[in-house]
Amino acid sequence: MALTMGIRMRLPSLLGARQICYPSLSCMARSFSSAPSEATVNGHPVKVYNPEGVKRVIVTKELPGDRWLNILTSSGCRVEVSQHPDTILDVPTIKQLIGSKCDGVIGQLTEDWSDKLFGALKAAGGRAYSNYAVGYNNVNVADATKHGIPVGNTPGVLTETTAEIAAALTLSAARRVCEADVFMRSGQYKGWLPSLFVGKLLQNKTVGIIGAGRIGQAYAKMMVEGHKMNLIYYDLFPQPKFQEYMENYSKFCAANGEYPITVTAASSPEEVLKTADVLSLHMLLDDSTHHFINEERLNMMKEDALLVNAARGPVVDEVALVKHLKAHPEFRCGLDVFEDEPLMKPGLEECLNAVIVPHIASASLWTRSGMATLAASNVAAVLQGFPVCPQGVDVIPFLDLPLGSEALKACPSIVNAADLKLTMKK
Repeated sequence: MALTMGIRMRLPSLLGARQICYPSLSCMARSFSSAPSEATVNGHPVKVYNPEGVKRVIVTKELPGDRWLNILTSSGCRVEVSQHPDTILDVPTIKQLIGSKCDGVIGQLTEDWSDKLFGALKAAGGRAYSNYAVGYNNVNVADATKHGIPVGNTPGVLTETTAEIAAALTLSAARRVCEADVFMRSGQYKGWLPSLFVGKLLQNKTVGIIGAGRIGQAYAKMMVEGHKMNLIYYDLFPQPKFQEYMENYSKFCAANGEYPITVTAASSPEEVLKTADVLSLHMLLDDSTHHFINEERLNMMKEDALLVNAARGPVVDEVALVKHLKAHPEFRCGLDVFEDEPLMKPGLEECLNAVIVPHIASASLWTRSGMATLAASNVAAVLQGFPVCPQGVDVIPFLDLPLGSEALKACPSIVNAADLKLTMKK
């Protein structure tokens, strides 16, 4: 089971660590002065930027901000942004957009990037692909490698925005916010009642994390520091710095007249399931985590537990979850992702004890613009022959340093760099 992701963490000054300084949106989104022209590619509408560019890059969806566009056009790219009306583009449509000459593509996590598309991209002279996402379970990396195409992703800018949506789902489900909102809007509120939408207090309860990577850790800190929740977590790999951080926070609480929190590194996921009042999932999706939460594991959880998933939909057996929600009305969940996106399993929409939102964990402007910048930086850098940054590098400079800076002459993240034997930045 793979359970980790990527950005440096915000640490409070009491532990002697610095904080992240997020660049302003005005710095991130410098305007691109030339208005796009309109064109069609094999019958599909596109917006064209820098039409005189010698390297053709296809972008399968409109992206927020302008910095990403400036990165590509300043590196000599003609950028064509698909205006296709379908929310999710299928393989034949993307192949037609690639056409007979294409140097690079920025694609979406909803698209099936495997042998057919990488073969088409290679045949068109393509040399670069970047997913507009940190995850890449929609990409067959082996197929890309077979065709000699580097695959980029966008780590390092989703940590806290994803943790925030997990926290929002937790609070909304625990305090029945969505149910109460519908109740108010439908005109049913006739006055205060002692029993009206009684929910669950999180203070001093136990939050459980499965997958204590950067997002899991950020979420844990929000819940522990914000609500004085005790913590139990499981990860495949030891997390000594995280453990020390939480132990130091517990000591800080005790020294300032608060009850010290407890922190437990569990020896198994099942230990977390049986102990937690709130369980939040933060693992990657692979064969070992598919349907990780199933009927058996749901039944291990407390009758009134709360399950949060802002990771990947298929880590939860959604049919089993619907059955469990209906059989246990005090059990609650908050879901940002779904097994068969954009669809939900039948019956989920009927469960008032489920808070459901349409995959918006990364939907802050800072994060979505940053993702676009990193994806464009990957493609532009590959096309210019720049080296690849090592895994875990701080990507924040890519978002705010002036374009053309020496530090930006690198690919932020290429997942198959080692297999392709690409030059690494020293």
